[in-house]
Formats: sequence, C-alpha cells, structure tokens
Amino acid sequence: MFLGHGLTLGWADMSLTIPPSMAKPSQDPFVVAGSGGVVLGEARTNHEGRRTVLLLRGQEDTSELEALAKTMGIAIVETVVQAGDEDPRTYFGKGRLLDIADEFQSIVSGHPWEGVDLVLLHTNATARQLVGVSEEIGLEIWDRVRLLLSLFTAHASSVEARTQVRIARLQSDRTVLRELANQQTTGERAGYGGGGVTALQGVLANLNRELTNLRRRQRKHANAQREHRRQRVRSGAMTVGFVGYTNAGKSSLFQRLSGKSVLVEDQLFSTLETTVGRMEKSPRILLVDTIGFIDNIPNATLTAFKATIAEAIDADLTLILVDASDSPLEIERKIETTQREVMERQRIDDDLLDDPSPPHVVLTKIDLLSEVELQRVIELVEERGFLDPVPISSREDTGIDGLQMFIRKRLFGEPCTLSIHPPASSGDDASERIVADVYENGMVESKEQAQDGTFQMVAWLASPQQARLKARWLHRIDIK
Repeated sequence: MFLGHGLTLGWADMSLTIPPSMAKPSQDPFVVAGSGGVVLGEARTNHEGRRTVLLLRGQEDTSELEALAKTMGIAIVETVVQAGDEDPRTYFGKGRLLDIADEFQSIVSGHPWEGVDLVLLHTNATARQLVGVSEEIGLEIWDRVRLLLSLFTAHASSVEARTQVRIARLQSDRTVLRELANQQTTGERAGYGGGGVTALQGVLANLNRELTNLRRRQRKHANAQREHRRQRVRSGAMTVGFVGYTNAGKSSLFQRLSGKSVLVEDQLFSTLETTVGRMEKSPRILLVDTIGFIDNIPNATLTAFKATIAEAIDADLTLILVDASDSPLEIERKIETTQREVMERQRIDDDLLDDPSPPHVVLTKIDLLSEVELQRVIELVEERGFLDPVPISSREDTGIDGLQMFIRKRLFGEPCTLSIHPPASSGDDASERIVADVYENGMVESKEQAQDGTFQMVAWLASPQQARLKARWLHRIDIK
C-alpha cells in the first residue's frame, strides 16, 4: 500500500491504483501504515534482516516488543524516547516527528539508521496515529498490533490459522483504510467508479466482502470443532486444555505428555492453531494445545482466534502454564493476563458450562531454578489465588508423573476398585463383555481374575461412567 505519486492498495490477489490527484503529494512513495508490508499485491511474510527504529513515549518496558521483533528477525537499531502523553494524532509530538523525518532524509553511509525501512510504535496505535506518523516520516509504520499480526502471518501454517490471521489482519487494515477514506473524501473531490464511490471506498467494499467469506469459513470450522467436542463428551473422553502466556512451554509439555510431534521452538507464538492428542497411558484423556496469550491484545484482534482459544478453555480441566524462570514481576503480569483472558472467555462463551471448573497452575521450566527460587515462585502463585501449583520440567522429565496423576485425580477422583462377578446362568452376559465395557468407559490400571471367575479391576472412572456401568450391569458389578 503506497502513498505518493499514486496510492497502491494491495492484499490477496487484488491491487488498485488511485490517481495522484487523490493522494497526498510527496517526493518519494512510501508504505502506508496498516498494509503489513504489502507490495504490489503480494503479502510479505519474511521480514528477516529488516532494520527498524522504535518510538517510545515515557518509560515503558520495551522488552516484550523487542522479543517479538527478534522472533521475526527484525533488528531495532535505536529507541527514540519522548516524555509526556501520547499525541492523539501523531503519537509523538509533530515537531519531534519532523526531526526524525529530517534525520532519515540526511542518512549517509555509516549512519546508525542506514538501511532502516520500518518504524515501530510502542503502543496499540489508533488508525489516525498510524496515518499521521506515516505522513510525517514517510516510512512503513507498525504499531504493536501490526507487529503481532505480521508475526502471526509468518507462523500460520494450517488453513485454520491462516484464516484466523487473515481475518485479524483485514480487520486491522480496515480501520486504517477508513481513516484514509475519511481524509480522501473531505471536500469536493473526483469520484471513482459509479455513484460517487471513491477508490478507497471501493477497496473497503472488496475488503468487507472478503471478510464476510472468511468469517463464513471460520464459522463452519468452529461448528465442526464444537461437534467434535460433543462427540468426545458422548464417548466419555475428558479434555485438558493448556493455556498461558506465549512461550510458557505449552507445546513442550503437550509433546511430552502425548508423545505427539508438534512444533516446539523457543519463540513467541510458534503455535497458532489447535492440536489435540491423547495423554500417554490414559486413552480417555485428551490434551489440547493452542495459541498463547499476550498482554494488551485488542479484543477485536483476539476475537479472530476465539474458536481456537475455546477449544482449550471449554475443557473439563484448564491448566494455566506459567514460566517459573521469569522474574516475579513478569510472573505476576503474565498470570494476570492469562487469568483475565480465561475468565473473560468463560464468561462470554455460550457453549461453556454454567459452572466451569476453575483453572489450575502448572509451573514450567523449573530446571532453571534453585529450590529456594522455586519455593518463592510457588508462594507468589498461591498469593494470586492458585493453590498447590504443580512444578514440572518437560526438558528433564521432572514432575511429569506427578502431573499425570494430578490430572487423573482432578478429572476422575480417586481410582475405583471393581468386582465383576461371573454369570449366574447360561443366559447371562459373559464377564469379558463387562470388562470390555469398563475399558470403554474408563482407564484401567490393573486387572486380575480369581479362580472362581471373578474379575478384580482398578480403574479411573468419572461419576457418570460409574453410574452408567452400575445401571447396565446391576448385580454383576460392584464399584468401590
């Protein structure tokens, strides 16, 4: 999306050029904010090697945004700080932005900003701010949301993930296009197409049509996911959802518990789609790994991933994974973010139970802590209202057996002892049929057969499954 001698808007397989009279005059074309690096209709997904300058108001911590940029291979060559509150139109003060623009114009070989083609804003900017900064500086402008969306685009691999990311990007771009349309249509100007529709308004109409189609596709996928969940409930399977801040170790733990190969990288947002697998030695327990949370994502952006998040939150047991190696302040912030998102989604999701099971905390990466440090983290988590957090290390297998036992007890209670009596007459069902029914409804720990034909079994059975077995087999089965 370029603005200068002409304005080129491009995404998907569509591009449109507006005559220069309808765009702001400039000596050189530049990328307008919100395009996500779209050039001549081709979306850029690889940003490795790009150089950027970060603009910061006040004294906020920039470490998370720096980590996001590093994940994408973008180097922040300098952070420019301005004190005071954000300018509602240009984020920085206009005078300071003009100084920055002059600095870019005067770059020579060896200048620290040489090769910079992107400016980052350490904020969730409004459309007005993005357009205003872009007009003053003349480079591609990303705020925090657009950095995240570009990262999502680079990591999206499945159809589900690509659809969700595409919706989020188009929603974000639409706000910028509306701001441009408002500016372009101020006063009496030549129209484009019929009925006085301007070029930007025509692009907006096409964008809205694409959003409608994508949302229809997403609804079909969400309906399919809900049906899969209903089938799992009917079959007696129990689900455990992993939620938590991005890079908290969800995928590593999922792989360790399920044995199912998933992408495990020390990167932010390496997982964007839902993965479901069975817990090893526990065929009745399904594990759900999904996208991580991050602080201050606008609700409209996160809504695009609602179906994916619901898969983990709409579970029989939700586990909040917390990186125990973070600093105490980071742990508090990330727990608060995750707790807020989980509770908010549980509140607004109509498909959830009226009284969902409260989430429980699992502390990951404890191999990086001493015993004293781990105890401090446990005390900190308990102060936040999460009692008895489970400490584990997927890398060293520490606490994995204990976590598996914890999951089983939370889902099924204590294991049951079952006695299956032999048939009293030739017309009764064979004991093996009842044994098979127990296997179908629960997780069997052990099975022995006495000389009189009685089967003694130890199994994990939820209350509904126990009731079902008792009702079906009457006096043939005792459950204690």
